[in-house]
Amino acid sequence: MTVLEDADIVIRNCTLLPMTKQGIIKDGLIAINNDTIVYAGKTVNSPKFRAEKTIDGKAKVAMPGLVNCHTHNSMTLFRGGAEDQPLTEWLKKTIWPLEAKLTPNDIYVGALLGCLEMIKTGTTCFADMYFHEEMVAKAVEELGLRAVLAPGIIETQDPSKTEKMLRDSVETAKKIHNTADGRITAQLGPHTIYTCSPELLKKIYIAASKLNIGLHIHLAESKEMAKQIKKKYGITEAELLEKIHFLGRNILAAHCVHLSNHDIEILAKHRVKVAYNPVANMKLAQGIPKIIDLINASITVGIGTDGPASNNTLDMFQTAKTAVLLQKIHYKNPTVLPAHQVLEMATKEGAKALHLEKTIGTIEAGKKADIILVNLNKPHLTPTHSIHANLVYSATGNDVDTVIVNGRILMENRQIKTANEERIIQKAQKTAQSLLNQ
Repeated sequence: MTVLEDADIVIRNCTLLPMTKQGIIKDGLIAINNDTIVYAGKTVNSPKFRAEKTIDGKAKVAMPGLVNCHTHNSMTLFRGGAEDQPLTEWLKKTIWPLEAKLTPNDIYVGALLGCLEMIKTGTTCFADMYFHEEMVAKAVEELGLRAVLAPGIIETQDPSKTEKMLRDSVETAKKIHNTADGRITAQLGPHTIYTCSPELLKKIYIAASKLNIGLHIHLAESKEMAKQIKKKYGITEAELLEKIHFLGRNILAAHCVHLSNHDIEILAKHRVKVAYNPVANMKLAQGIPKIIDLINASITVGIGTDGPASNNTLDMFQTAKTAVLLQKIHYKNPTVLPAHQVLEMATKEGAKALHLEKTIGTIEAGKKADIILVNLNKPHLTPTHSIHANLVYSATGNDVDTVIVNGRILMENRQIKTANEERIIQKAQKTAQSLLNQ
């Protein structure tokens, strides 16, 4: 008599891309119980499962959900509203004045739209830095994603306001950390070295250490700002952070475009994690980070979209393709960053950058069930000589059919299960128009 094992969800007949040493598994099967993967492998070797829900994975690739290592989710409201400007002008003349108008509810509406877009395009976990992150957490909890949220901190000319911002950020981090069934964790988010003094950065570092959480900061993004820091302090941004004992394995540094070889050595020594944002770096003409040099220095590098005002999409498939092409042209070498490696950066390396590698990033027994199914039965994904190549060079987020996070189906057959998609879109359009018209 065959013994049946119980499972909440079983995915059958899929091509399994677990992002482990197993490689590609044809006729794969995944079994999920509660929020956890209990089996991932060949159907022929699998136990017999009795499932409450069975998903047919025929002509689909099952892979880990994508991990967006750097974004500003609620800036969906600014998409298309700040175009073709230099970074300094983009920030000072457009973005910062718009942000000054944002209410907590505006941030919530923008976050709902961003979470919706991420589900629709296969991102299951994202790292966010913004204001009123408790409202972003609310959206994340409702729609079912996983997120690492960093309340943003910028120094003002009024020391009392700066201290209040730091206190509020710490309280927000305490409030949201390890909430939503563990799907939400917190960091602190000092904006940059040029918007936070060394004294403030030290305070933020101490606060994060007391909370045992990480830090998320923009680093060496702008050549102009890098020059200003060098002129003011006589050293580079990375050297300054090392000097004030800010660096460590808990640091997530976004961009890292303008790094010297010595800077790279510093980041490697302190095991800093890097979020590579190729589209935003190109759009704002900030330059090309030396990602291959970073990887060769054993630095963990994940991929980020940056905010929707500087990308203008949260589609990680599009960003991954750009990430590859930009490095090939930068190094003038078509062999660098092959397709399988950039998929690792978008999944398990991204999870490692967010200190979630024990939880997500691969499909294997014991990991949380954060899984996407990509429909290969499309003209632009035919033929399938290389699944890795098709996913990186041909696929877009619109090819994602099903999204599962923490064992819960958020989207199936392109239909959102956790929210009213049309209502979110209409509300976001109305809110964005109101902001721009003020």
